[in-house]
Amino acid sequence: MSTFPLTSFERILKKSGEKRVSEEALREFSIVMEEKMMKIAGDAALLAKHAGRKTILPEDVRLARKKV
Repeated sequence: MSTFPLTSFERILKKSGEKRVSEEALREFSIVMEEKMMKIAGDAALLAKHAGRKTILPEDVRLARKKV
């Protein structure tokens, strides 16, 4: 089950050019994207910790995104 509203993911899919998205595709997309977001967030947190910080900075997120 998605932690984020499915409407957010629906907007993303529709912005890609499709007019209709099935409910099953929407749920699957939300699961995949949440897994990716959690991986990036975890990696960003590790990068901040490695740098001796408790605060995640934009460069941590950028570096973590490149790693995925």
